Amino acid sequence: MSLNCSTAAEVTKAIKEGDIQFIDIKFTDLYGQWQHFSVPVDYYDEDDLFKTGLGFDGSSIRGFKSIESSDMLLVCDPATAFMDPVCAHPTVSVIANVFEPGSMEAF
Repeated sequence: MSLNCSTAAEVTKAIKEGDIQFIDIKFTDLYGQWQHFSVPVDYYDEDDLFKTGLGFDGSSIRGFKSIESSDMLLVCDPATAFMDPVCAHPTVSVIANVFEPGSMEAF
């Protein structure tokens, strides 16, 4: 179910009002396969999720980066936030774009 959010502040409000327990961050690898990871809502930070990005190890994703230069960022799109209907606990899923740290160039 879509949350009908267009801004990060609207997603934050929906998370607080919906008694959400987890945030699931989704993105695709170079082959189009969905990748994701979930974080407890206690670790939710609006700026990290929607502005500055969440760091991750790109070498762990098929086709992304070598281990020597594996730092990457995920920046989520608030318009993609939705209540995940298959999770056992109340979870908001959101789709992220992948960026190079520093330059913020899209990967």
